[in-house]
Amino acid sequence: MEHPYRARLRRKYGVEDELNRYVTALYEMLSSVVGQDKLVLRAGKVSALKMMRSSSLPDRLCALQRLTFEDPTVERATTRAQQRKAIGEIEETMASLIAQKSVEDEIERRVNAKMNERHHEYLKDIKLETLRESGDPETPATRAKLEELNVLSGRSLAASALQRLRPQTLREIVGQEAAVQALLAKISSPFPQHVILYGPPGVGKTTVARLVLEISKARANTPFAKDAPFVEASGTTLRWDPRETTNPLLGSVHDPIYQGSRREFAEAGIPEPKLGLVSRAHGGVLFIDEIGEMDPLLQTRLLKVLEDRKVTFESSYYDENAPNVPEYVKRLFREGAPADFLLIGATTREPDEIDPAIRSRCAEIFFAPLTQAQIITIAHAAIKRLNAKAARGVAPLIASYTIEGRKAVQIVADAYGQAIFRLPPAHRNGRAEAAKALTIGEDDVRAVVQTSRLVQHTPVRARATREIGKSFGLGVLHYLGSLIEIEAVAFRAAQPGKGTVRFNQTAGSMAKDSVFNATSVVRAVTGIDTGDYDIHINVVGGGNIDGPSAGLAIFLALYSAILKRPLPQDVAITGELSIQGKVRGVGGVIEKLYAARQAGMRTIFIPRENLREIDASVAGVRVVPLDSVQQVLRRLHLHRSSTRRSTERRRRVVARS
Repeated sequence: MEHPYRARLRRKYGVEDELNRYVTALYEMLSSVVGQDKLVLRAGKVSALKMMRSSSLPDRLCALQRLTFEDPTVERATTRAQQRKAIGEIEETMASLIAQKSVEDEIERRVNAKMNERHHEYLKDIKLETLRESGDPETPATRAKLEELNVLSGRSLAASALQRLRPQTLREIVGQEAAVQALLAKISSPFPQHVILYGPPGVGKTTVARLVLEISKARANTPFAKDAPFVEASGTTLRWDPRETTNPLLGSVHDPIYQGSRREFAEAGIPEPKLGLVSRAHGGVLFIDEIGEMDPLLQTRLLKVLEDRKVTFESSYYDENAPNVPEYVKRLFREGAPADFLLIGATTREPDEIDPAIRSRCAEIFFAPLTQAQIITIAHAAIKRLNAKAARGVAPLIASYTIEGRKAVQIVADAYGQAIFRLPPAHRNGRAEAAKALTIGEDDVRAVVQTSRLVQHTPVRARATREIGKSFGLGVLHYLGSLIEIEAVAFRAAQPGKGTVRFNQTAGSMAKDSVFNATSVVRAVTGIDTGDYDIHINVVGGGNIDGPSAGLAIFLALYSAILKRPLPQDVAITGELSIQGKVRGVGGVIEKLYAARQAGMRTIFIPRENLREIDASVAGVRVVPLDSVQQVLRRLHLHRSSTRRSTERRRRVVARS
């Protein structure tokens, strides 16, 4: 297909002039692509300089061919067909030259841009190096930031209430004498042991661990130096990446490409090891609160560190023979980081919820729940540290809303703030005058209770009365005992032998099994067919009873409801009930005993198997051990003989009716 430009030339000037003008245009295009100077040099090389200046079309076309193809052997095209063919070949070659020129120009533009960028970076590095060498890297902007930071550092509020009210010596720890003594024995030894502290929250586990280390430093027979660190971490917040990109507990390696090692390391391709908390605690104590919440795989890695007493590092970027690797990096990769520390873990979980491998390497110490009297003592001590006074009923009122020492201190601090707010402005302005005039009242505590939405820890209290179909069981969750209120009612079924048993669906399958066991034991003890009754057993407040320890309490409530025998309301019961009427051992007896005493119970019935677990220090409640239901019936004056007589009398009445 003919080029439109050539067609216009031919129509305007004729064939001869059309070819001459087109060849001239091709010369100009080639000159713009190659350059005028280079075009003249090329013409000299291919013997085309004389033909370029000729007025003959064949000569000029031949010169153009030689310049385009860079071939001095090209001959003249004499015929019109040969000339048109030559022009077509020139066009194809020139198109390639133009495309090549365009690509070269674009590449050259990019190269120039990169060179300018590198040049600016180079100048920047030279400036930074100059600043380093000059010893004054500060600029007006950095000095302004430093001044702002100094101003912020100069400000401070008064110490927080928890910091001021926190016990400063072991003598100030309330209710944990046995645990403190046990921890001292294990830490202040020439061969200290790793320890796990179990117990409810807010009883002083963290504070005791910190204070015990300080005491151990002062003793001559312990391995702790005077500057031994106490590094604290929380198992709930310890997060790590299994790919080892980050591990704040054990340490990690930042590679020079993706993980942001220092600039000089990144440019040299050197991986940078980062030390973790286990190395920071070297020679001291690593305290992990809520250790049971740690990732299981991270716990396994921690065990390896406990065994080796060091942390090892690996990286595919590390080259031991590289000349620019600092010596400390080589040492960390070759020998590892030291991590010889004592582990103290604290948890509110049960021992069987902790990794067995961790437990096997640690001694175990249990912190006891705090009693109401101990909470009162803690509240009085907090009030004294605040240099304040309190009404007589303030501390007992606080103790009715919590069994945590930390929470009691918080309530005292909040009530103290409420009391200051009540002062007249003249007293409020001066701290000394405010302290002298300040008295915390019960209304201040109630204001805190209302705004904090607190509820009494033990809403059910013991009463010196008897009720039919109501007994008190005992439960425990996370080392906190609680009272379980159990109600039972029994009605004659519409048809003998077709009675029903209803029970809380949310109480759990084990509690439901305890109900079925209780009905069997009632029938075995009394001879009464429970199928003749519609029975409804209710756990007041609901909740999931995940153990069989409420079996004996359910039996007594059911027994009382069927036989209309009133039960004392100042007695708590715990124990698993077998279908043979035997009372089996249960767990958490200590915590349950504390809960019974907190509720004001006079007596607690426990399985005889658990009697050896009762500590002599737990006083205030009469503990009665049991082996069978017959014993509890006799203790509560629900004798079998009187029960049989009343049952026979009731049967005769029913028969006459």
